[in-house]
Parts: sequence; structure tokens; C-alpha cells
Amino acid sequence: MPELRLTVNGADHRLDAPIGTSLAHVLREELGLIGTKIACNEGHCGACTVQVDGAPVLSCITLAHAVDGDVTTIEGLRDHPLVEAFVRADAVQCGFCTPGQVVSAAALVAATPEPTTEEIRHAMAGNICRCGTYPKIEEAILHWRD
Repeated sequence: MPELRLTVNGADHRLDAPIGTSLAHVLREELGLIGTKIACNEGHCGACTVQVDGAPVLSCITLAHAVDGDVTTIEGLRDHPLVEAFVRADAVQCGFCTPGQVVSAAALVAATPEPTTEEIRHAMAGNICRCGTYPKIEEAILHWRD
């Protein structure tokens, strides 16, 4: 099997993985980082969102061997102020989409620390919340530094 080298949450990893393995699979099954969720497995829902060099990517449709950059998962954002902001705003209804939501939101506020509601809606459009907590998610992102 081909060797795969990844830097995830600041740690370097070397492992064997077949060509065609998704980044989500490697994160969850090989590295034990189960915060990244797999829901649709087709890149439609955003539950599997991670960052590669600060940009949100859908890890369920990203081939692990194609990743060329530092990967950040929800585990790597454990101490980010957005996590507490989501809790304060009660934006974690069932919690299944929350990791992908937080990862996408962290990429947004890194690029735009004080986003407008329109910028939030645009940046978060790829993350589906089946519970419909969108207003609370927006509130969390608007007040992430409070």
C-alpha cells in the first residue's frame, strides 16, 4: 500500500492507505479523530468539513493522498472561542453537524473576524443543520469574541 503522509492538528502522521481512500476515512478510522462526521458521504451536507491550510474542505470526497497541506479538524479547534460561542448561543441542537459548522465558521472568522450576516450565510451555505438552528449558528458567529 502507498505511504500517506499527513499533518493533522500539528502532528505528523505516516500510514499506509490505499489510493482512493477519503480523508474522512483516514481521520476517523486510522487516526481516531471521530469528531469529523460522515453523513451524506457525497459532499452535500458539510458534516465532514475540515480545513486544509485554513480553507474548509469536504473530507468525505477529498482523497487523502491528494491532500497537500496542514489539516485541521474539530479536535484541533477544541480551544477556539467559537466552540464556547456555539454553546452560549445554544447552537448545538442535536450536535451532529456542529463539528463541520464550527470548522467552517473558524475558517470564516480567520479571514473575516467581524463577518456580516450575509457573509456568514454565504460562508456557511455548505453546512446543513437538520435541526434548523441556523439563527443560533449565525448568532454564535456574530458574537464569537464576546
